[in-house]
Amino acid sequence: MRQGVRLAVDVGSVRIGVARSDPAGILATPLETVRAGRGDVARILALAAEYEALEIIVGLPTNLSGREGQAAASARAFARRLALKLPLGTVRLYDERLTTVTAASGLRAGGTKAKNQRGVIDQAAAAVLLQAALDSERLTGNPPGAPVKGKE
Repeated sequence: MRQGVRLAVDVGSVRIGVARSDPAGILATPLETVRAGRGDVARILALAAEYEALEIIVGLPTNLSGREGQAAASARAFARRLALKLPLGTVRLYDERLTTVTAASGLRAGGTKAKNQRGVIDQAAAAVLLQAALDSERLTGNPPGAPVKGKE
């Protein structure tokens, strides 16, 4: 397992959930919610610099059959915008099927009412995404997902 903090982003049309791992890459925790739009890439880059992130995992929303829709196209575009500002291989796309559903279930199980989830659901979804990516790397020994081309 590579050492270093990882960030994960769950890209939405209104909000972007951000999670981070510990330096050992064992545990993912929610970090913050960033408003989508002007300044979103700059904020994610600032968080990556602040935490000295090894990489940024961007969730790729696909449907259960694996097909991609408009949300996946938006996530790919966001990942590309990040990758253009970072060294090659720093940004990776990872399948995020059901992360929001899993996050909502976890919040409900923890006693958070549905009306109070809006502010944290995106962060929780990013944490679910990141934990899956960390677990994948631990099991396979390979970095999770696919690298996004940016600077060559």
